Amino acid sequence: MPTMNDALGKLVAPATLVLERMLPGPIDRVWAFLTESEKRKQWIAAGDMDLRVGGEVELVFGHDDLSPEKEETPEKYKDICDSGATMHGHILEVEPPHLLSYTWSEEEGESEVTFELVEVGDKVRLTLTHRKLFDNETLIGVSAGWHAHVAIMIDILEGKTPRPFWSNHMVLEDTYRAHLFP
Repeated sequence: MPTMNDALGKLVAPATLVLERMLPGPIDRVWAFLTESEKRKQWIAAGDMDLRVGGEVELVFGHDDLSPEKEETPEKYKDICDSGATMHGHILEVEPPHLLSYTWSEEEGESEVTFELVEVGDKVRLTLTHRKLFDNETLIGVSAGWHAHVAIMIDILEGKTPRPFWSNHMVLEDTYRAHLFP
């Protein structure tokens, strides 16, 4: 039987994805993996984050460095990744260590990402919500991306070798395409 950590994200509105996971605590450790560049770069992206409303967010992606298992960047992502993918945004809400929300800027426009953390015993429930996604292909790619990135964070928090990003992401894209748009 699949666990919460295997479950696919859910489309809760036409352009809003929600992904829930149970992470090893404590909550301050998980918060650090969301907000500190050196920890965040292990599962998604490095970069500065000014933790105040209106503060700047920079995410500098290094997908090739997320796992010791090296993989080729898929053709459809080579242009973005080979030129050094960087995302800029601004903090919308911040309530350490429970809530972090910021804008996510891409060529298509600006969306919003929110992380909510709740202590549940010695675990932390993460609810990740990505709003204002632009179209179905973006929704599929973002869903697969968050699913794969958070799985890597869980591996790290559990002391496991992080799984490779791209092979996981590409399988998840097909899975999300079938799940969200049957």
